Amino acid sequence: MNKLIFSVLSILLLSGCGGGSSESGTSHSMYKKTIDVFGVQVKGTAAVPDNKLLYAAKIMAEYLDQNNDGVADNLLVTNTIKNRGACLGMTSGEEPIGCQSLYINETNPSSVPSPSNATYEEVLHVITHSGYAHAYPSVFGESKGTTIATIMDKARGGYQGAGQPVSAYPEGAWYTYEDPTCDYACMVTEYFYWGLTSMMGLQAGRCPSIAAEWDLCTRSLVKSKDPELFALLSNSTGAYGIPQTRPDGNYSALPLTIVHSE
Repeated sequence: MNKLIFSVLSILLLSGCGGGSSESGTSHSMYKKTIDVFGVQVKGTAAVPDNKLLYAAKIMAEYLDQNNDGVADNLLVTNTIKNRGACLGMTSGEEPIGCQSLYINETNPSSVPSPSNATYEEVLHVITHSGYAHAYPSVFGESKGTTIATIMDKARGGYQGAGQPVSAYPEGAWYTYEDPTCDYACMVTEYFYWGLTSMMGLQAGRCPSIAAEWDLCTRSLVKSKDPELFALLSNSTGAYGIPQTRPDGNYSALPLTIVHSE
C-alpha cells in the first residue's frame, strides 16, 4: 500500500488530549505493562497475560501497517490517535481507565471475532473512533451529516430520532443495533466495525448470531446491499488508507516489546 504522506502542520492541527474517554489513560497507574505500536499504546494491568497483550498489539499493528513493512500506512490517522492520547486498555475485569476497554476473558488469540474474542472489534474502535473520525471529520466524523453517518442512516431505515437504538426498526433496515447505551457516535463506530470486518471476511461464520444487529455478514452482501458503504470503505481511491486485509495476530515487521512499570 502506498504511504499517505501528510504535512506536519496538518498533524499538529489535529493534536490534542483525550481518546476513547474524557481522560487519557496513557499514564494511569493502573496499567503496569505497555506496548508501543507506532506511537499508539496498548496497555495492560499486572494481571494481564503477556501473550494476550502481545496479541492485541499485533492486531493493532496489522490494522495500521497492512503491507507489513514496519511503517504505519496512514500517518495522519496514526498520529491523530497518538496525539489524542487514545489507547487500548486490557484488564482482568476492572473497568479500564481512559482507554478503550478489552478484557482478558474476551481475548482469544486462536479465534476470529466472537463473544470470546473481541480483540478485532475493540482495537478497530480505537483506530476509527479516535483516528479516522478526527482525521477526516466531514467523512468519518461520528455526528449527523457526515458521509459515513448519512450512509448509516439509510442502513437503519432513516434517521432515527437522536440516533439512539429504537425498539422497532423499519422493515428493510439492515443495521438494527439495539444497545440502549449506544448513542449516535457509538452507532457510527459500530457501523464502521460491522461493515469493514464483514468486507474482510471476519463475520462470515457468524451470520445467524449477529443478525439481530447486522444483516450484511459477508463482503458480497455489503457490496450488493450497502454499495455506498462498500465504496467508502473499500478505499477505491486510496485516499484514506483504510485497512483491507484481515489481521491474524502474526505481525512480524517490527518487534513489539512489553515495557513494565511499577
